[in-house]
Amino acid sequence: MSDKAAGAGTKQGLSRAFITRAIILLALCCVVTFTLVTLKLFEVQITQHDRYESQALGNQLRRSSLTASRGAIYDTNGKILAMSAAVENVFISPYEIDHYDMDVKLVAEGLSGILGVPSADIIEKSAKLNSQYQVVKSKVESAAASEVKAFIKDNRLKGIYLEPATKRYYPNGSLACQIIGFTGTDNKGLEGLEQRYNAHLTGVNGREVRLKNARGTDMLLDGYDDYFSAQNGDSIVLTIDSQIQYYVEKHVEKAIEDYGVQNGACCLVMNAKTGEILADANYPNYDLNDFLTPGSKDMEKLADIEDEEEYRNAFNEALYKQWRNRSFADTYEPGSVFKIITLAMALEENVASEESYFDCRGSMEIPGRTNPKICWMEYGHGVQSLRQSIQNSCNIAVVNLALRVGAERFYDYIHAFGLFNKTGIDSNSESSSIWWSENVFFEKTNQSQLAAASFGQTFKVTPIQMVTAVAAAVNGGYLMQPYIVKQILDSDGAIVHTAEPTVVRQVVSAGTSRVVRDILEDVVNAGTGKNAQVRGYRVGGKTGTSENIEKQEEDEAKKDYIVSFIGFAPADDPEIVILLLMDSPSHDTGIYISGGSMAAPVVGNILADILPLYLGIKPDYTPEELKEINVDMPRVTGKGTQDAVAMLEDQGYECVVVGDGAVVTGQLPAPNAHIAYGTTVRLYAGEDVPKDTSTVPQLSGMSYAAAKENLESRGMFIRTTGAPRSDKKAEVSVQSIPSGTNIVYGAVVEVTLIDKSAVELH
Repeated sequence: MSDKAAGAGTKQGLSRAFITRAIILLALCCVVTFTLVTLKLFEVQITQHDRYESQALGNQLRRSSLTASRGAIYDTNGKILAMSAAVENVFISPYEIDHYDMDVKLVAEGLSGILGVPSADIIEKSAKLNSQYQVVKSKVESAAASEVKAFIKDNRLKGIYLEPATKRYYPNGSLACQIIGFTGTDNKGLEGLEQRYNAHLTGVNGREVRLKNARGTDMLLDGYDDYFSAQNGDSIVLTIDSQIQYYVEKHVEKAIEDYGVQNGACCLVMNAKTGEILADANYPNYDLNDFLTPGSKDMEKLADIEDEEEYRNAFNEALYKQWRNRSFADTYEPGSVFKIITLAMALEENVASEESYFDCRGSMEIPGRTNPKICWMEYGHGVQSLRQSIQNSCNIAVVNLALRVGAERFYDYIHAFGLFNKTGIDSNSESSSIWWSENVFFEKTNQSQLAAASFGQTFKVTPIQMVTAVAAAVNGGYLMQPYIVKQILDSDGAIVHTAEPTVVRQVVSAGTSRVVRDILEDVVNAGTGKNAQVRGYRVGGKTGTSENIEKQEEDEAKKDYIVSFIGFAPADDPEIVILLLMDSPSHDTGIYISGGSMAAPVVGNILADILPLYLGIKPDYTPEELKEINVDMPRVTGKGTQDAVAMLEDQGYECVVVGDGAVVTGQLPAPNAHIAYGTTVRLYAGEDVPKDTSTVPQLSGMSYAAAKENLESRGMFIRTTGAPRSDKKAEVSVQSIPSGTNIVYGAVVEVTLIDKSAVELH
């Protein structure tokens, strides 16, 4: 072979080898590449499928929530207590703001001016360029939302959106605030029934999903790829009657001011036959629409605190205190109102009857008790019948009743009356009572616990337990399950649940209950509850005064007391039972601190307002009671003077005529003024009615006759609450207008009369 041929062969061989190697290398690269692609596809489609799908959907879709409307809360008559109204959430899409090159500063300052959100916060959210949803402000009212829409339109802005939402409103402010409770910014119930029934009230949120193109704008003409409407929450109907609640709150608030109550108060009104709670007032209270602000008195105290941490702790404590429903959550020593329970069990056990008598000498020896002084009456009440003993709230008598019943049976009755366990009221805040254990209470050589328990001391119950137990003692003997929610309605208003009155058990017989009612009516007619009388109605009840043992003081003048009264009406067939307790009235009012002088007249005033409303019947006055009532002044202006005088005197008024005209040209009191029966009326016949002012005198301690004369001599008039005006022991305790106030002629001053002998001494 020639050298040329050999060279050509060599080159051809090299070329084939190169091609072969290239093919092998290419094949290898293809295999590697295919393997890598396959592995990546496996990762994307299998192992990391959810992640990449989520990212893809995030780039293609914009989701927003449709808030369900929270169900309403109604009172028993259908009046709205809590409602949700339409508002809007304002949010931005930083991605779109950047994509369309919107002026971030313009967006931030514009929204800041309308919504009150710091512009720096909006700029910070706008910097999150990968986000399509950054909330600027939630629950924007319609007026501000309209401004936002106008701002978007006027400046041709993109990336700013509004979405529908709801906001909770409480039309009556503080009315029944601890019962209703409130919701947080996310519409979740945080307190009261809003929390307890949150699952029913909340509903189910809907959503809307918008399909976007590569530029982030909507692809579909209607804007929606998917839409799920919200399912509105259920509504609840309460047993609370807002009108009764209003009267209760009005009188309790006034009592707190009149008696300088330092640590709050609560008042429960229950239907004695069904267990329905008709009203529940607690103080301090708060505005449900502004629940994060303490009351004005607390704010005054907070203003004096300079230390930041101390201020924060005091601020939070003030909030928790005003949110707390003490009717359910707090325990207290019931004091003498508990004598109702001791009386009922003694009668049921047949260890006492109306023919029983007790000799009270003020002291008695009790095994295990070091102090023989038991009765609040220093030298005792002497020999009394059972009825007289309860009228006088005699401790010696009820201790003897308890000793006859015995510790074991006494304990059984405490359980039967529901005082060991929670009542089951539909509230998340209910507490349990505090009692002795059986081995302590049953100790034969130490009966001090039994003695103290008989008159309501050294143990604690909740107000809801106490009012439920007393209702059982007077309603025929049935312990009822108390409840606040009577119906649940779906979003269309259809009833999905109705609560029915539930008898827990029969505690005492109807006969025992009848005797208890009868004796307690005498307590109001002639005993320590006399100041709770309501003219035209039969009322029964019992006073209570107990030491606040958590704030014990050796100095009698500094001791804190809880004063209370529990009443029911009509006494012969109770419909309503009501408990009021006030914690730590002031020693500086000049009024003796006791349930009889402070709590009883307040309950009487409440019953006077709500009995005609709730029972729907007019009062039935005796001839004597007609002289004790307050009446509306008739209009006689324009009538002949002689005819006017004759008409007024025929209605029980006394008349003084000023001037000698034949026609009445003016009158004091003014027409429709609510005044005491028998008021002396001034008729002006041809003379002008005085326009002067006069200074209100200090009436405390005066008899009714003296207070009436004192006011009328200054051109003012009187009306009364509390004890009968004819009671010679009755005197003024509080007055509606403070002494020293200048008021116009003809003004009416309301005074509370109390019989100071109708009180329990400490």
